[in-house]
Amino acid sequence: MPIPQDAVSVDRTLLRDDVYRRLRDAIVDGTFAPGEQLKDGELASWLGVSRTPVREALLQLAHAGLVVAQPGRSTTVSSLDLRALAEARDVVAAMHELAVREAAPRLTETDLAAMREADARFRAAIEAGDVEAALRADDDLHAVPVAVAGNGALTRVLEQLTPMLRRAERLRFASLGGRASMARHAELIRLCGEGDAHLAAAVAFDTWHSLPTTEHAAHETEDH
Repeated sequence: MPIPQDAVSVDRTLLRDDVYRRLRDAIVDGTFAPGEQLKDGELASWLGVSRTPVREALLQLAHAGLVVAQPGRSTTVSSLDLRALAEARDVVAAMHELAVREAAPRLTETDLAAMREADARFRAAIEAGDVEAALRADDDLHAVPVAVAGNGALTRVLEQLTPMLRRAERLRFASLGGRASMARHAELIRLCGEGDAHLAAAVAFDTWHSLPTTEHAAHETEDH
């Protein structure tokens, strides 16, 4: 679709990462469709920033597999690569498993309360059919053990690969799969509260590894 004309400009002082998040979200939510060409000048005007942070963000998006950059030619939104999606899912699931295993024995009551609060927002969003709010709440919930684990290499891997899974997450949260996630969240929080690192880590792995990566699910994800 064409570059939106009615978007609110972003503060010009925003860093590359802020521009990256805006462009990433626009790809994930379908504002920019697979195969669509992205021009840095148009994107810079849309976001109200210079071309430099846009070009840097596009490089990040290329590393994340969300765009295909051809030096000197064009940058286009990537199609959903089923094999790449499955590979990213497997690695992300393993990283969350590791994070929970490391964090579970060290989670404080404050940490658990943050997870429960995010879960409550997630449940409300699923009930309301608000996929965007569900994604934000889900991020906040899983971010707690990742932060407590304090593993920088793990965090960097998640930052690179998680964006590839957004379309699959949107599919899940827009369907009955969102209710299955509620059950997994409840079990994860319960086991973390009991300090059962082994079982909690297994639930974390299953939560991410169960994301849909079949061809049928991929086509549905693009429709959403």
